[in-house]
Amino acid sequence: MAITKYEVTYIIKPDLDEESKKALVENYDKVIVDNGGTMVESKDWGKRRFAYEIEKYREGVYHIMTFTAENAEAVNEFSRLSKIDSAVLRSMTVKLDK
Repeated sequence: MAITKYEVTYIIKPDLDEESKKALVENYDKVIVDNGGTMVESKDWGKRRFAYEIEKYREGVYHIMTFTAENAEAVNEFSRLSKIDSAVLRSMTVKLDK
């Protein structure tokens, strides 16, 4: 199978303390690796203001992950977990060109 490169951007609630945010990021990085992905980069984009309110928040902490995977298992598992995690406001996954 061909290896596909993905980029996932997710927004974390701004009122989460630093230790909890670090644990959340490490957990999602681990989810990708445990489901067959190979992490290329995982970095914090910092706190940014929204154009509109999301769940009564006007800003959030952006985090971006770039990884490769042979199948969509890692993407599907991240998507499933981030949708039920109350600390994640939004997430977006993009398939990158090689």
